[in-house]
Amino acid sequence: MQSVGICGSDVHYWKRGAIGDFIVRAPMVLGHESSGKVIKLGPNVKNLKEGDRVTIEPGVPCRRCDFCKTGRYNLCPDVVFLATPPVHGSIARYHTHAADFCFKLPDHVSYEEGAFCEPLSVGVHACRRAGVSIGAKVLITGAGPIGLVSMLSAKAMGADTIIMTDISQSRLDFAKKIGASYVLLADSDPQKTAQMITETLGCMPNISIECSGAESSIQTAFYATVSGGVVVLVGLGRPLASLPIVNAAIREIDIRGVFRYANCYPAALSLIASGRIDVKPLITHRFGISESVQAFEMAESGQAIKVMIQCGNEIQQ
Repeated sequence: MQSVGICGSDVHYWKRGAIGDFIVRAPMVLGHESSGKVIKLGPNVKNLKEGDRVTIEPGVPCRRCDFCKTGRYNLCPDVVFLATPPVHGSIARYHTHAADFCFKLPDHVSYEEGAFCEPLSVGVHACRRAGVSIGAKVLITGAGPIGLVSMLSAKAMGADTIIMTDISQSRLDFAKKIGASYVLLADSDPQKTAQMITETLGCMPNISIECSGAESSIQTAFYATVSGGVVVLVGLGRPLASLPIVNAAIREIDIRGVFRYANCYPAALSLIASGRIDVKPLITHRFGISESVQAFEMAESGQAIKVMIQCGNEIQQ
């Protein structure tokens, strides 16, 4: 292993020991945003060779169920996903993985950028689910790492205007710096925030991508989206939420869920390799594998965008 990014889910397992029904019942290695160097191959592997630098898609499905056969393998009930109990993650010096879920890195793409294919794939999948295309006007609620990669993905897919909301002005300032068209500090009243969004854009967005999981932000996305538009739910908050469902129903708002991603790693890697998306500014802190506790403390503090743990000695920033 070379570079592994810390995800919010890693921090959640570290501090709380569970996410919904996924409960840590025994010591578990964390980490699933990963890249590394191939040092050994199984006898039937044809797509890789020793010495290849790869990004690692962390979820390996059964390949046999209906979800897998129809291309929605992220919904496979038997998927083995790194750092999801009881499966160990990849913050380690060595890791064994399915060859068909490893993707070669071009020479000019660093290990850190390779690890960033994982969160970027979430953004790509969210935008595909939302139907982002040329000319789209997009609202993204939540300016954390997933909100940021969703914004970058939407821009790369042709969105005309992107407005982002958050309760942190510093996060909004960063979002504006790396490409958001507009940023807006969210009000405590979701309907007021929705009104401010319309006033700022001069219209209602036709797509809203909710990346915070906060109930008020989900409500804002519902109120703000134009009739006939799409709301995509990426952020995971409380299991039950109070939502303006009648408002959404009578305005024919399409509500779509997002769970991880499927068939997005090649696109994410292409976006990085081509330079259409630059993820390097999002990597704000780096730690060695022996400093993993400090790395998790930094990730939990809210001061970082993306924390990288350097597991190997071939790090290319």
